[in-house]
Amino acid sequence: MRALGFLLRFLVIQLVAQVDSKGTWCYDSQDPKCGYDSAPLDPWTLENDGYTVRLRVDSCQQKCPAIRGAGLPSAEYRLLQLHFHWGSPGHTGSEHSLDGKHGSMEMHLVHMNTKYQSLGDARTQPDGLAVLAMLLLEEDGDNANFSAIVSGLKNLSSPGTSVNLTSTFPLASLLPSTLGLLRYYRYSGSLTTPGCEPAVLWTVFENTIPIGRAQVAQFQTMPQAGPPGLHLRPLMDNFRPQQPLGGRRVLASPGASIRSSGAQEPGHPTHPCLHLAFLGLGVGLRLWQGP
Repeated sequence: MRALGFLLRFLVIQLVAQVDSKGTWCYDSQDPKCGYDSAPLDPWTLENDGYTVRLRVDSCQQKCPAIRGAGLPSAEYRLLQLHFHWGSPGHTGSEHSLDGKHGSMEMHLVHMNTKYQSLGDARTQPDGLAVLAMLLLEEDGDNANFSAIVSGLKNLSSPGTSVNLTSTFPLASLLPSTLGLLRYYRYSGSLTTPGCEPAVLWTVFENTIPIGRAQVAQFQTMPQAGPPGLHLRPLMDNFRPQQPLGGRRVLASPGASIRSSGAQEPGHPTHPCLHLAFLGLGVGLRLWQGP
């Protein structure tokens, strides 16, 4: 189908980066000047909000990480934060699945369209947010790239606590390799937390990221939000179950290997969003290729 062919060629554009005169940057593993490849100068805040562990980078004053290209409709999307979803011991906890396979965890890098003045404004627009999603798979050995985050978890002893990381690191270390960045899937969807606004352009990478089994266990010890005075239980299963297709299309980059699947696609924008913490969008990718 000609229209689909155009879309696929459009999506093959990598997440490129060019440093402009104002010093803003985005991701390109070939350019050492880009922020995703450099440890930022501004401090990062790691926090437990009772529903997830979030690494906030939205207070940056210089060289703020951003993405552009890859079929995104805006000139630039600026990174606000990254956060995680996980399951319970011995169970998967990703919100997406690839060819029917889930990850032990899932990491989301949340970017805001810079043409909007605030996150509140962006949440009301279909192009307001761009989220990069990666499935994390457990391995026996630790992944040193997650060490700074996992080490900070011990300082998040109750919901609402936060800590500034003593050291930052290149965000590129958490992403797929240069080749892996060519293999992804794109769809328009919703936030996975209440009120589930249909404001997200999702990019789900095919290549998974390793994480140590002991590191996953550290996330599963985080205390979750609960009524005052009650014993705080460990935060687990903070992901949304998969939803019906709802008539949406999932597009694949030319480098992606999955061309069809029997799994479910993303939930419809009007699908009821139950008022529960972290009901995810949960996508099994059945890719549309046209007749």
